[in-house]
Amino acid sequence: MSIEVYSDFVCPWCYIGHRKLKNALADLSPDARPKITWRAYQLDSNASNVPDQTAAKAMLGWYSSVEEAEARIAQIISTGKDEGLDLNLHRALPVNTFDAHRLIHFAQGTLQAEMLRERLFRAYHSEGLNIADLDVLAGIALEAGIEQAEARRFQQSDRFGDAVREDLSRGSQQGIRGVPSLVIDGGQPVSVNQDGLALRDLLKRALH
Repeated sequence: MSIEVYSDFVCPWCYIGHRKLKNALADLSPDARPKITWRAYQLDSNASNVPDQTAAKAMLGWYSSVEEAEARIAQIISTGKDEGLDLNLHRALPVNTFDAHRLIHFAQGTLQAEMLRERLFRAYHSEGLNIADLDVLAGIALEAGIEQAEARRFQQSDRFGDAVREDLSRGSQQGIRGVPSLVIDGGQPVSVNQDGLALRDLLKRALH
């Protein structure tokens, strides 16, 4: 049985979904917690590594009116607060997330991987850091407990790029069209952002 979760670090709903999933897993007994494989997804694979506007400003161009955009921004912030998250779309800087996903693959299988994932989400959504900047990523890696020599080795290489591309290809094959999405045993993608009890029950059923 396999459970895969596709997400992107610049997606506020993915940060919310990450927290929801974390809480749902914590509600299960340790021996009943399924293994989760996180997969990379890019909302905009053509995005620049250099930010030019905030997420809030970008959203103004997505809706038919300023009022509609502001209502959507307020909804995201409010939903984040319900999960204990500080989502600041007026500071978040949309950029290309390829290297951020590459960093996660670099840490895959280590004790630092989950801490690093949480740290990347917070850096983007709460602190307004440029998570496409390799110096910023190396600093985040150090904060997550990765040794300085290892962080520098990542920074100076293009390692794990193929692993990210494989995730992106796999997601396309599995029909991922939006994130955060959860796939159980290669089945149809379902949203991670659902009621906490429903998400917990879904994970429990997946084990049987």
